[in-house]
Amino acid sequence: MKPPLALTSSGGRSNGKTCSQALIYVCFSVAAGGFLFAQGDEENFRKQREEMVRTQIATQRWTGSEAVHDPRALDSLRKTPRHRFVSAELVSYAYDDRPLPIGYGQTISQPYIVAKMTELLEPRGDHHILEIGTGSGYQAAVLSPLVAQVYTIEIIEPLGITARQRLAALGYKNVAVRVGDGYFGWPEKAPFDGIIVTAAANHIPPSLIEQLKPGGRMVIPVGNPFQTQMLLLVTKGSRGPRDLQVRSLMPVAFVPLVGGPKSN
Repeated sequence: MKPPLALTSSGGRSNGKTCSQALIYVCFSVAAGGFLFAQGDEENFRKQREEMVRTQIATQRWTGSEAVHDPRALDSLRKTPRHRFVSAELVSYAYDDRPLPIGYGQTISQPYIVAKMTELLEPRGDHHILEIGTGSGYQAAVLSPLVAQVYTIEIIEPLGITARQRLAALGYKNVAVRVGDGYFGWPEKAPFDGIIVTAAANHIPPSLIEQLKPGGRMVIPVGNPFQTQMLLLVTKGSRGPRDLQVRSLMPVAFVPLVGGPKSN
């Protein structure tokens, strides 16, 4: 079975741009976004989102992957403006059934993968969720209306700074963005009701298991870099970090998770 396209936006280090350069880019991007769409056809974008959900996400795909059924997740995909999370030259492709580049060798994930991983988390209104791999901020934006708080970590500094500014400008008040090594999670904010990892590791990071609440769910792609990996659903029991139920769900292809013990 051909895996869903799932190249996503975490994994990799900053290319050395200074913080000031990144902030200039952020300010330009946010301002340009507002300018580009102030007179634009937002109704057309809404229709594109409806079509995206209907044809790409809520019905069974030709690859054989399961449709997404969670009504709250589908509603969030309908309302989240994906065109605000890509560059101006890619806006016309924002609702296509594929990942798109966001710079630094990273991409915004295919809409179906974002929706499916969201559904697998089973998010609730009182949940605190950790995301590893912020990218442009789209996955965090989709989760935002479904949970109490999203904590998201991006290792590539310019991407993290830009995502923080973009999410704030778009009014996502319950999303906190941190620039750092997501392999180690965010211990000060743990434990989490759910953890979503948007880059492939060759194992499940122990720190993330520790930071997951008993009964919590983690969605993570595991496998070798630049090969087909498996998307795993990890459910934690009440008897400690080894009390795990792991299900293999579907083949995917994510960029590698960068960081961890060898990078420190």
